[in-house]
Amino acid sequence: MDSLNWPFDSQFVLRKKRKLRRELYEDGYLRISKKIAILGGSTTSEIKDMLELFLMNMGIQPEFYESDYDQYWQDVMFTNSELLAFQPDIIYIHTTARNINVYPEISDDIEIVNKKIDDVYNVFFQMWNKIEQDFQCIIIQNNFEKPWYRLMGNKDIYDFHGRSNFIFNLNSKLYEYARTHQNFYIQDIDFLSSCFGLEKWDSPYDWHMYKYAPSLQATPELAYNLANIIKSIYGKNKKAFVLDLDNTLWGGIVGDDGVEKIEIGQETSLGQLYSEFQSYIKAHKQFGILLTIDSKNELKNAVAGLNRPDSILKPDDFLIIKANWDPKDKNLRDIANELNIGVDSLVFVDDNPAERHIVHSQVPDAVVPEIGDPWEYLISLDRSGYFEQTNISRDDLLRNDMYKANLYRKQTEALYADYKDYLLSLEMKAEIKPFSPIYISRIAQLTNKSNQFNLTTRRCSEADIEQIANDPSYITLYGKLEDRFGDNGVVSVVFGHIEETLFHIDLWLMSCRVLKRDMEFAMMDVLVEKCKMKNIQILRGYYFPTPKNSMVKDFYAKQGFSKYSEDRNGNCTWELIIHPNYKKKNNVITIKEQ
Repeated sequence: MDSLNWPFDSQFVLRKKRKLRRELYEDGYLRISKKIAILGGSTTSEIKDMLELFLMNMGIQPEFYESDYDQYWQDVMFTNSELLAFQPDIIYIHTTARNINVYPEISDDIEIVNKKIDDVYNVFFQMWNKIEQDFQCIIIQNNFEKPWYRLMGNKDIYDFHGRSNFIFNLNSKLYEYARTHQNFYIQDIDFLSSCFGLEKWDSPYDWHMYKYAPSLQATPELAYNLANIIKSIYGKNKKAFVLDLDNTLWGGIVGDDGVEKIEIGQETSLGQLYSEFQSYIKAHKQFGILLTIDSKNELKNAVAGLNRPDSILKPDDFLIIKANWDPKDKNLRDIANELNIGVDSLVFVDDNPAERHIVHSQVPDAVVPEIGDPWEYLISLDRSGYFEQTNISRDDLLRNDMYKANLYRKQTEALYADYKDYLLSLEMKAEIKPFSPIYISRIAQLTNKSNQFNLTTRRCSEADIEQIANDPSYITLYGKLEDRFGDNGVVSVVFGHIEETLFHIDLWLMSCRVLKRDMEFAMMDVLVEKCKMKNIQILRGYYFPTPKNSMVKDFYAKQGFSKYSEDRNGNCTWELIIHPNYKKKNNVITIKEQ
């Protein structure tokens, strides 16, 4: 829904929230369900309403528990039965500087001030530990914004008696906790309030009349930012930029003005602006964001522009360069196909409103941000949260190399008439083992990102995966695949629970980048071996159809399972009786020693 995409009109969203909510519920879009408990130190009803809208627009259907006003600490520490029964996936602790009731006095020495910081911090520390003990769920905690007035003027930020300095040091303790604890995330309202303006963010009228903190008008921005954290945790981030060139990555039209005349580099203020934007785009590669080009241009002109000595981005930074005269919506679809990702994973960035309109109308699942004028490009994309980072796995850091290797594999495939000969030529080796702590982040990430090859579409947080990995009633497997072109990383996940001599496959998924490589057969062979070791006689697998996973509807049939049942919605149960003479199906992948 465009009205809920960045940049949105906060007043419109507040005014039309009921209408927007109704339209979202009627759109028929398939969403994952998550339970979110909001524990607030202020009135949170509007935050809940706004968060629901933004999450639904991002593909998540929330169910809420909401604490009474200022009962956030009591609900946790005194074991509220309603909250305990709710069993949230996420607990969001919404506190602000309004909830700090101890500040330094000018007569305090440094030891007293530090003790006051510790006392405030320990209230939260005890609460987080209790949540971890009772709920084992994700925690999102606000940091604290600066006070909207400074008793000491500029000295307030660096003198230990200043409230600004007090909050700065308190926040530092929150950040240290976040760095050392998994499944704990900080919502940076200090940054949000600075961007929004402290005087508008912290309205004395809204606080004293309604106990709103932040102000009502700031609530949509806070909820949108919070929704970005949640959708990132559950794998709803975008994966790739699809970038125009002329007047997007540089000023001017390279085909008309010539490569010497385009605006880039340090010689002009406009050139500096585009260089800064290019640096911003390039920095995304380190987090595994894929870069591609979709430009109406001659290929030689596009490459020449990128090869300018003062261009930050070079041709090698892009996995795919589509510089031609085809419609941009066609190029965008082709890019998605070549990368083997959905068009809903793409962010199309183009200065031309006509091109944006065409792509948006022809490929509605792709994200087409309104980026404004050149000096607004960077901030428009940055505040959108398309690539919000919550968990960065080793595979994220290597993703560009992995996708580049996949493109080489496709080129090699065309050289072979026999597909099995092609697979053998890849010299594939797989590591298939029980869940390991080093891969927990990637495994959780895969459960939330994989859609095409995900038979039950079950979504898990890191906390869920850790709990399953430590449960002796479960069998877990991850699959890591490498070949002569490189390491694909962890690409497949299987887990399920044991019921006497029956094994239920609760989740089976595989990354789309290794489809048709027989990795699923290698995983099944190892799973059967593990089941035999535990005297399991029957495997029971499940397929729950979605608009995106139809490609695996016959997965279990291909593995030799028999259909056990099917309901009117197409939900299927399959069974395989494990015979002593089970014949392995994988004959192209070498399995490393277990």
